[in-house]
Amino acid sequence: MDLQDLGKAELLDWLKEAAKLWYAHDGLWFQAVEDKFGLEAAIELDKKAWSQFTVVEADRIKNMLGLGENPGLEAVFTALKFRLAYRINDSQLEMAPDKIILRNHSCRVQSARKRKGLADFACQPVGIVQYSGFARAIDPRVKTTCVFCPPDDHPEDTWCRWEFSL
Repeated sequence: MDLQDLGKAELLDWLKEAAKLWYAHDGLWFQAVEDKFGLEAAIELDKKAWSQFTVVEADRIKNMLGLGENPGLEAVFTALKFRLAYRINDSQLEMAPDKIILRNHSCRVQSARKRKGLADFACQPVGIVQYSGFARAIDPRVKTTCVFCPPDDHPEDTWCRWEFSL
């Protein structure tokens, strides 16, 4: 059996599994850096890596979807659904008249930490780099706002909330 032999449902399942593997590698890399150099260095290097990866991811999605230059909020809305992380977290996207609202109800990083008995990871600095870089790569006019994200307090059913506007 080969990848091209899989049906649509099987390919979508594999896409989700591949995204989980990618995220697991990201987490293992982070833990290795944290073990060797400490949390502060791990966060700084993670931000640096994400600042580059998120643009690569956005550019490839933008090209694949043929979004063109300055495609607006609807294009950002569509592109966010193609992110690997969107495939594996329980995320909700809402298109409002003048903004996009993204809520992450589950988070694989935070869930893994909870299973290990660890505190919430203060991921907001990395999230800002990740989400704002992605949105700007789709359309440089887009402003990204973190409404809340750890270390912020958050509702029990939502880890973080982000908003995108022109």
